[in-house]
Amino acid sequence: MIPGSGKLATKAIAMVVIVAMLNAVGLSSVIMVLVTGVVFVVWFCARRAQAREVERIFEFYIAADAILREEERRWYGFEITEVIEHGESLLEIMPDPPPLNYYALGALYQRLGNHHATVEYLSRLAEESCAETHRTTPSPQLRRYVTMLRRIEYHPSIAPQTLAAIRNLERARQRHASRMLVESRGVVDAEERLGIRPEPSVVEVKEPEVMFAPSLPLSAISAPPPISTVLHDIYPDETRASN
Repeated sequence: MIPGSGKLATKAIAMVVIVAMLNAVGLSSVIMVLVTGVVFVVWFCARRAQAREVERIFEFYIAADAILREEERRWYGFEITEVIEHGESLLEIMPDPPPLNYYALGALYQRLGNHHATVEYLSRLAEESCAETHRTTPSPQLRRYVTMLRRIEYHPSIAPQTLAAIRNLERARQRHASRMLVESRGVVDAEERLGIRPEPSVVEVKEPEVMFAPSLPLSAISAPPPISTVLHDIYPDETRASN
């Protein structure tokens, strides 16, 4: 039986019960169909939005795995930053994100050379409460994530690229998370001993505006001399010769 089919059947039964209750009240069939349609549309939109939240997590895994796995490709900094922003936005919609999310963020930050952020995320993996076995009271978001994860694991043909990215990240987490945390902590400690501080953000300096003197009144502006006078001043000798 596919996970989640039991809940779907329960909701279908609830819809039938609601329709029966409306029929018992004496509402017309048109109103019942309209109410049923509205309820179905609201339920479908809510379900789609919830599924989209989970899909975004797996999209982050695919992007993070591509950057961390393909070391020969030269990734631009803004590409890694965009993936990090994607992963951090997931922390806002899920109060108890999976540990793999923390690892991917820490590893991406280390790729950028931000060891402070690397320590922040990878150190959470060492916390006992972060382990999967200690997640006994999951949030609805985490429950939906695990449901879709198991579905992908049981049916690899559904999303083979997603499953490959998850497995790659899990292997990297088991093999390299502790070493990466120790290395980043060593860099952070060395920077603190040397008194190195993060560079201040670049402040945009506005160029000073060019100030012009106020224009003169029209009465103070004299007309230019005629062209014959100008030529006479420039070529006085030639003017005399012609005379």
